[in-house]
Amino acid sequence: MRAIGVTKPGDEDDLEVLDLPVQDPQDGQIRIRVHAATVNPTDTAMIRGAYYRGGDVPTGPHIPGMDLSGVVDALGPGVDRFAVGDRVIAVVAPTSETRGAYQEQIVLPAEQVVPAPAGADDAAASTLLMNALTARLALDEMAVPAGGTVAVTGAAGSFGGYVVQLAKADGLRVVADAKEGEDGLVRELGADIVVPRGDDVAANIRAAVPEGVDGLADGAVQIDKTLDAIKDGGALATIRGWDGPAERGISVHPIWVFSAIGHTDKLDRLRQQAEDGTLTLRVATTFPAEQAAEAHKLLAGGGVRGRIVLDFN
Repeated sequence: MRAIGVTKPGDEDDLEVLDLPVQDPQDGQIRIRVHAATVNPTDTAMIRGAYYRGGDVPTGPHIPGMDLSGVVDALGPGVDRFAVGDRVIAVVAPTSETRGAYQEQIVLPAEQVVPAPAGADDAAASTLLMNALTARLALDEMAVPAGGTVAVTGAAGSFGGYVVQLAKADGLRVVADAKEGEDGLVRELGADIVVPRGDDVAANIRAAVPEGVDGLADGAVQIDKTLDAIKDGGALATIRGWDGPAERGISVHPIWVFSAIGHTDKLDRLRQQAEDGTLTLRVATTFPAEQAAEAHKLLAGGGVRGRIVLDFN
C-alpha cells in the first residue's frame, strides 16, 4: 500500500511515497482505508525527529499523521461497534507500531475510532479529533466553573478555535486574541471579547477583564507574554510544554493529547458536537497525498486558517 513518510528524520523535502505491507487487524483492532489525513504542526515535528530527542531513533520509515477519515476495511475479533464500509474518523499516535495516518490503510485499536460526523465530507471530517481533543483536555484540566472567564491565544487557529467553541458550550465567558483582519473570524467562532494579538496581549486582556481571567489556553505559544492576564490562583493550559515558574498560585497544565487518544467517550462527544454545529470543521485546502511536501511547506509559511488535508482517494 501507498504511504507518505521519511526513512529517517529530516525535513519536508525528505517526504517520499513508500510502499508498505498491508496489516491484518488483530483482537480489538480495526483496519481503515484512509481517504483523508490532516496536516498538523505535530506532523512536521515528527518529520524533523522532535519526538525522539534524548533517545534512540527507531528504525524507519517514519509515517506522520494524527488525524484521519476513511471507511472500515476489516474488523479484528471482538470489535462489534462497526461494520465494514462504515465511515469513520480516528486519532493516531504516529510513533506507535501502527505508524501515522499518512497511509492508505491503517490498523488501529477500536477505541481510537468513532463514526464520521454526519454531513461532513472526508476532508472536513479528518480535521476534527486531534485539535478538538487537545482543546477538550485543556478545558478539563483548567476546570474553570461555568460562568467563569477563560482567555484563548491563537484563537484563529485550529486548537484555539476549538477552545473558544467548547468553552462557550461549557457556559464560560471567552476572551480571545486576534491579529488585524481576523477579529471577525474569532467573533464568529463565539468569543465574547476580542483583543489585539501581540506583545501587549496580557495588558489587553486585563483591560477587558481587570480582575484577570480564571484560565488561559495558550494556543499562540507565548506564555511569557500571557501569564499576567491570569488572576491569582488561576490556571494555564500549555500545548508545547513549559518549565518556567508560575507565581501567584497559578497552576500550570501541560496538555499531552496522546494520553487520551483511547478515550472513546470523549472522541464520540466531539463527533456529536461537530454534527450539531457546536464545533466548526475548517478546511483551508487539500493536496493529493503525493504532494505532502508542498502541503507542509504551506503550513510552515504560517497564516493558514483551517487545516490542510492530504487526499488519499
